[in-house]
Parts: sequence; C-alpha cells; structure tokens
Amino acid sequence: MNKSFIIGAICCVVSVLAPAYGAGDPAAGKTKSATCAACHGADGNAMIPDYPNLAGQGEAYLVKQLMEFKSGERNNPIMAPMAAPLSEEDMEDLAAYYASLAPKAGVASEENLNLGQDIFRGGITAAKIPACTGCHGPNGVGNPAALYPALSGQNAAYIASALKEFRSGARANDPNSMMRSLALRLTDAEIDAVSNYIQGLH
Repeated sequence: MNKSFIIGAICCVVSVLAPAYGAGDPAAGKTKSATCAACHGADGNAMIPDYPNLAGQGEAYLVKQLMEFKSGERNNPIMAPMAAPLSEEDMEDLAAYYASLAPKAGVASEENLNLGQDIFRGGITAAKIPACTGCHGPNGVGNPAALYPALSGQNAAYIASALKEFRSGARANDPNSMMRSLALRLTDAEIDAVSNYIQGLH
C-alpha cells in the first residue's frame, strides 16, 4: 500500500476523533497573556529559542496542549503550574489570541540544511520514517482539523528538544504514539538537521 495513502488515512482518522473546543475570544486572550509573554514573547514569537513560538499556531492544538499540561498528560515542570489555574474558557481565549498573531519567519543554518530538507520532504526510507509533510504539510502549516501543529519557523532548539522528549518517552501525549514511534528511529544528527530545516521553513 502507498505510504502517502497510509499517512493520509491516519490523518483522516485522527481528524474525525479530534475533540471540538469552543471558540475563544482573542481580545480576552490578549488580556490574559501577560504572564505568557515572558517566555513566548509579547507577539507570540519567543525571544528564547528553547521556548516555542505560539503565534499562528492552531487554536485547537493550543487548547489541547494547555489541557494536557494541566491534567499531567503532557509532563512539563514549567507549564504545569502555569496551566493549573486556567479554566477551559481561559485556555480557549489564550489559544484564540495566539492563533490570531502573525508568526515571524525563521532562518536556518546552511550546515545541515540539505539533510534536514531530505528528511522533512522525503523521510528516511531505511528507517521507515515517512516525510514530515504527510501530517504537517509541505510548508509546515500543520493540519488544524487533525490537531497536527504548525511547524514552519519554529525554533530549532525547541523542535529538537520536543523530538528528543518523544524519543525518550518523556513526552507521551501524541495520538497513537505516532511521534514517539518516529522519533525512536531518529539519530541526534537527524533531529538537529530536520529541526534546523523547520526553523527556516516558511
């Protein structure tokens, strides 16, 4: 069976199963975002590369992550106490605000750019790793309906850290262990390369 068909089928199934969240209020979210700005930037573009950019990220994806930080399903010692006092309405408002912001274009290093591009666009056949484009799109805009995040322009340091957390099992909130099973087959060099490529993608 065609690999692209399999990935597409999985995306469709997850899309059907993805929970629906209420529409948040971006204006209310802006008011509630003061604490978030310290790490994620006033405009949703993080100044510190270890933290993710939130600007332009899928609204439902952001709600899901905040809910899972609060529940402990996504383990993170920094975000857990931040999410703990938030109501579902707070989460929806914050998500709506950050989704409404414009992401800034990142810049990739030339050092391992070709390897990163090969992995993102073509996968690694020998390791049975499909192209990242299957779920995240050729331009890295993600698939909001399936709760697959936008990746384009995301900080390379954050992407690399997330992939290594999936690989170790420290992060385990991916549907059907999809990211964990893929990350297990990536080397550090491959993770660094694809993370660098994603940072420059737009």
